[in-house]
Amino acid sequence: MRDSQSWTAAPAAAQRARSMLATAWSCAVTADGGREEFVGAHSVADDGRVLLHVPEDSALLTAAICAPRGEPSAVLEFADVAPVPMRSRIRARLWLAGWFAPDDGHLAFTATRIVLKEPSAAVVVDLDEFAAAEPDPLATAEARLLTHLADCHADAVERLTRLVEPDSLHGAVRVQPLAVDRHGMTLRIERARAHGDVRLPFHTPADDVSQLTERVHVLLAQASAASCPRALQRQRTDGDG
Repeated sequence: MRDSQSWTAAPAAAQRARSMLATAWSCAVTADGGREEFVGAHSVADDGRVLLHVPEDSALLTAAICAPRGEPSAVLEFADVAPVPMRSRIRARLWLAGWFAPDDGHLAFTATRIVLKEPSAAVVVDLDEFAAAEPDPLATAEARLLTHLADCHADAVERLTRLVEPDSLHGAVRVQPLAVDRHGMTLRIERARAHGDVRLPFHTPADDVSQLTERVHVLLAQASAASCPRALQRQRTDGDG
């Protein structure tokens, strides 16, 4: 379920895909009719090629050597999992179709088609935009930042809900920080049988953690100046009773 909050000021699909590659710990590879899972085995070149380090006896290595060069012979799948425990933690999936070639002790994967699937829609990522994009500057710090916010600053998360449209908070039983990037923060609104996500854009992008801290403080100041959502007021009243 998607709530009505604005989704402006969000990263482009190409940058989102590059951020997933930079932070994903595992990937699944389907090639030559087989499927293998690799953990901590991939890296990404500046041009977006995925470099996969596999054992010498891997069936994938044999398939890459035997496959006709330039033909789509493999599909890589990556999952973006929310760092904070919550319902439906997979935020997005990324598929890259293309071909492997042995290269200096590893397999170099060149994509011929890239698809990013998020809850709102699936989009085909432009290959040139993907090659030119860079990961979000906060991508590698996101997990630490969100878990710290959820574990140590639950009061701040609740205060941020004052910036959420009241209709999006109807029936809410819990709010968790779902994602953060240089453009804004996303909150997960959980209900008894459903959930929705709302986007809180920053007034200007953040290029590092110190700038992110300032952007979040601005949101909190705006939230402090706003009235408490009626939906949460009712929940507190019901809970006290």
